Amino acid sequence: MRRVERLVEDDLRGLMVRYQRGDSEAIDELVRSLSPLLWRYFMSPHISRSDTEDLLQDCWVRIHRARHTYRPSDPLVPWIFAIARHTRLDGYRQRRRRESRETLVATPPEVAVSGENPTLSDSTRFTRLLQTLPDSQREVILMLKVSEMSLEEVARATSSTVGAIKQKAHRAYARLREIIEKEGK
Repeated sequence: MRRVERLVEDDLRGLMVRYQRGDSEAIDELVRSLSPLLWRYFMSPHISRSDTEDLLQDCWVRIHRARHTYRPSDPLVPWIFAIARHTRLDGYRQRRRRESRETLVATPPEVAVSGENPTLSDSTRFTRLLQTLPDSQREVILMLKVSEMSLEEVARATSSTVGAIKQKAHRAYARLREIIEKEGK
């Protein structure tokens, strides 16, 4: 399985090198390949769909501006996620500044919450479970399990240590187990 992952990473790395050389087809393929992973990374219960779209677009603009700094000898996915992480943090700061200046004109009507749908798809349930986690833990789980990055790659992308990543993952798993057990009762 690691051999298959390595081939994918090598393909992505090759696309990035072609993109650095000005190949427009390479960036199209990179966007098609990596945008779904980045979209899931940016999704959060605290972020609207339009803000998520803005973050994704901003991330690709940043990747474009920083493409010359990518070294082909390094893995591409951690480099991309490091940019995505900074994009997300900057987006959070911008939303906080904007919210601090906004004044509510009227209280929005409360939305009636219907009961849980027992036929939720696995991906919907997974997304709902992830939304219960703090941002830092959700970020680690998405990188490890959805993007299938190694502990070392996640540590590099988040400017953290492998030990800190293990600790966040462990706490996230424990929290998810606790929620699943409560739902089962």
